Amino acid sequence: MSYPEAAWERAMTVQEVMLKAFSGELHWFRAAEILGWSPRTLRRWRDRFETHGHAGLLDRRLLRPSKRRVPPAQLELVLRLYRERYAGFNVRHFHQIARRDHGVTVSYTFTKQTLQAAGLVKKHRARGRHRRRREPRACFGEMLHLDGSVHAWFALAPDERPCLILVSDDATKRVLTATFFPAESTHAVMTSLATVLGTYGLPMALYTDRAHWAFHTPTAKGPVDKTRVTQVGRALAHLGIEHIPSYSPQARGRSERLNRTVQDRLVNELRVAGIATIVAANRYLTETFVPQHNATFARPPRDPASAFVPLGAVDLDTILCHQDTRVVARDNTVCLESHVLQIAAQPGRRSCTGLQVTVRRHLDRSFTITRGPQCLGRYDAAGRPVDAAVPGDVRAQRRPPTRRLDRRPTPPSAHKRPQASL
Repeated sequence: MSYPEAAWERAMTVQEVMLKAFSGELHWFRAAEILGWSPRTLRRWRDRFETHGHAGLLDRRLLRPSKRRVPPAQLELVLRLYRERYAGFNVRHFHQIARRDHGVTVSYTFTKQTLQAAGLVKKHRARGRHRRRREPRACFGEMLHLDGSVHAWFALAPDERPCLILVSDDATKRVLTATFFPAESTHAVMTSLATVLGTYGLPMALYTDRAHWAFHTPTAKGPVDKTRVTQVGRALAHLGIEHIPSYSPQARGRSERLNRTVQDRLVNELRVAGIATIVAANRYLTETFVPQHNATFARPPRDPASAFVPLGAVDLDTILCHQDTRVVARDNTVCLESHVLQIAAQPGRRSCTGLQVTVRRHLDRSFTITRGPQCLGRYDAAGRPVDAAVPGDVRAQRRPPTRRLDRRPTPPSAHKRPQASL
């Protein structure tokens, strides 16, 4: 092992100052001030210079191994793990997994510098312009973020691009639910909302972008039309949840950063776990990823009080659904999404023709037809009736007229007209 170049330059500087002091050009006190040493330290180094010459001015501690040096086995383990198994992970994510699962004890800074020196990780460029941070909400449940991210989540199936619906809390950064769906749709959003509302209750506000399922936007990049509500907007208004639109990616910075973090971590974890299907990925999200993510990034709120309101007797099944108004046709049918729903004969009513009814398609793909509090029929996903007693023929429901038992039959002679007397 040899001395670094800076050590040799420092020794030459000390030698030059000492030679001037030996020649009388400088006083020894002035030489100590120039070198930044005390007179006692200068006397020790002068004795070393007189005894060993120029080599005595080198700091011998530079050749001693540091007591905090990283063992070579740890260094090899870090590099081998990243090359062979965790290639593509960001340094923070890799460091957490290496410490948790593989017994790595080195610090994050050392891991980052080692991977960068080995050329396995690139140095990030400087961040953009300064932005002012919005203070998070104080209470858990005061405002939720909902966003969908369409991405190539499965490295083992690169052609598939499912949508991950994430619902997070603004005050605690907790991920309340994360679910993969084939596409970002009203059904996907309502399913995620049903999970959150059924688990935690009703939040105060929901913050989303201006997607087609969230708002009607008459002009591109323009304001939303609050007079025309979507199915999600109708459900949120019915539940008393404020729906806040976002007008730029920078405005919803927390949800965008969450998506970036999840994309950076989840894609690699699914690849390492050998997962390439939505069903298996949703199981991994629920059992492994979301609990570990919350344990790492979640924080306590400023106000310990919860802003969630208990559901009570609210029936989410009739609210979080696709709801439309229809007029019953003359054959007692209504149509919704190419499904023709046949209404059975109702007790006390000859026909339902012309009635204005509400048709709902629920999250389980079944249908119901209601008129006020009265349910006129329930149907499966194919539009077939599922009620236990729904006859196939409406005429079979009509009861035959009953005869009065106390009424005597009229004799035939009573129906003849009386003849006039002669």
